[in-house]
Amino acid sequence: MLLIASIGSPALWGGFLLFVLLMVALDLGVFHKQAHQVSLREAAGWSLVWVSLAGVFNLGVWWWFGPERALEFTAGYVIEKALSVDNIFVFVVIFGALRIPAALQHRVLIWGIIGALVLRALFIGLGTALISRFHWAIYVFGGILLITGIKLFFAGSEEPHPEKNPLVRLFRRIVPSTPMLHGQNFFVRENGRLVSTPLLMALVTIEATDVVFAVDSIPAIFAVTLDPFIVFTSNIFAILGLRALYFLLAGIIDRFHYLKYGLAFVLLFVGAKMVASDWVKVPILVSLTVIAVLLSGSIVASLLRPRAEPEPPAAPPGPPAGVP
Repeated sequence: MLLIASIGSPALWGGFLLFVLLMVALDLGVFHKQAHQVSLREAAGWSLVWVSLAGVFNLGVWWWFGPERALEFTAGYVIEKALSVDNIFVFVVIFGALRIPAALQHRVLIWGIIGALVLRALFIGLGTALISRFHWAIYVFGGILLITGIKLFFAGSEEPHPEKNPLVRLFRRIVPSTPMLHGQNFFVRENGRLVSTPLLMALVTIEATDVVFAVDSIPAIFAVTLDPFIVFTSNIFAILGLRALYFLLAGIIDRFHYLKYGLAFVLLFVGAKMVASDWVKVPILVSLTVIAVLLSGSIVASLLRPRAEPEPPAAPPGPPAGVP
């Protein structure tokens, strides 16, 4: 059995969970109580708030627990933040397919994030238990990352199809629904029967796809640290800022067409690092540098070499000269 050391005392766990609950309550009950379309300026402001809060928290980790733990938090946060870009692309597809207006998207996302917080906590708890009890689980996690990295590298540019998720199919089969939106309601009564609205379908689809993303992101953070408190806090800070990041990047996400290759190489790197962890020890500063170079390089390459726009179809030839 592997003994996993953690900086997370009961007071730290309780304080962090209280902070998360407070921020979610403020978001739901104060700052975004009324449905409205989130502007680019508002999204940028909230993105800055969440990144700043994560930075302040990391400074506290550095101050009380040293640079090693702080660098682990930074690496985990960067990995999760980068992987969440894939989530944003899927969110765009889901909202477009279900015709969810921009004013209602925030409500779906905030409840989706609450669900993601619970799911990630369960995944992290399960992952920690597996690694601490069965050392070979490290190799399994590393293998998952290697396979995912290879699949992502060779994946085509086709759009994702979240509606094919088994959980989404099961929901559609057993829950009666209406194709009409009814404001911010997830459920309404039609002819005396309680039915779900497209807003709930969007929420369920987002939660189902998050389960798939968690299979990649949780092992990736375990590749840079085994401290469950660092894994949990870095993951949660990245998720809390996901809603603002979506509204900030949704309109330009397709410009970062090389980012998937950077993410693929990151997954391959951390996967190989995990598999070889018993024989090769990679310093956390080296890991963070490699991850930063791969991600920033793919973003710069996307901006320097934009994707070619498809040419419009040629107009049909007109009648010959002199022919009416």
